[in-house]
Amino acid sequence: MVKKELSNDTLSEPPLDAASVILIRDLSDNHSTESELQTLLLCRSNSRTVMNNAWVFPGGKVEPTDLQNAEATQKLLLPNSASVLLAEPDIQNTVACALFNAACRETLEETSVSLQADKLQTWSRWITPNEPSMMKKRFDARFFVAAMPQGQLAIHDGNEATDSQWGTPKQLLLNYSQGKIVLAPPQIMTLIALTDFSSVADCLHAASRIKPHHIRPEVIKTDNTRILTYPGDPEHSEPKKEMPGPTRLIWKETHFEPADGFGSYIE
Repeated sequence: MVKKELSNDTLSEPPLDAASVILIRDLSDNHSTESELQTLLLCRSNSRTVMNNAWVFPGGKVEPTDLQNAEATQKLLLPNSASVLLAEPDIQNTVACALFNAACRETLEETSVSLQADKLQTWSRWITPNEPSMMKKRFDARFFVAAMPQGQLAIHDGNEATDSQWGTPKQLLLNYSQGKIVLAPPQIMTLIALTDFSSVADCLHAASRIKPHHIRPEVIKTDNTRILTYPGDPEHSEPKKEMPGPTRLIWKETHFEPADGFGSYIE
């Protein structure tokens, strides 16, 4: 069983802008007309200070080059501005474009998959709390979803990512619940949300119609466990639920899980 220890650090620095891409594809069964939605996860190198040995979506922090290329990206995203697509009207458009650029650049660097910014659908925004469970840094990460381009092959780079796997959301959650892989809470909650979709088309259509979920987890510490609450939870400051799935994850000795377990999400 893969075991991950929780961090007990309290961080005071502001979060860094970052971007992640949920790559999805349809896997057809040769014996059936039905298909299954799969997504790609990468295993982070154990030499990294952020999310070492955890399985994550491709992504990373915004770099200066992402800002320098913002103007070209804005032209690609017209007539919609990047800030509108992110549902963040207060953000500078150059920064918003840089997030799209970072998503594409990191995906190319880590998986060799080439994406264009206008093929990304906004999905969610996750802001690391001051008491992160599995990291030594804070991020303001925007998650995008994109179809795996035809004719391309995802290959992990062997440096930042030491392994990769495609799997259905249910399969990946089952692997996590059985201790075969390590997942961080944003990945857990995202995979749970993805169980609602049976195809790439369904997922992208839903993403195009909804406002990106804005998630700021709030932490409850006790002597015996740690609880992460999300909007809509009775003990979260935001009463309105933001995304599908549970409103809290509870640390159970070796991993996080919903209060009622993973059963309903992996069956």
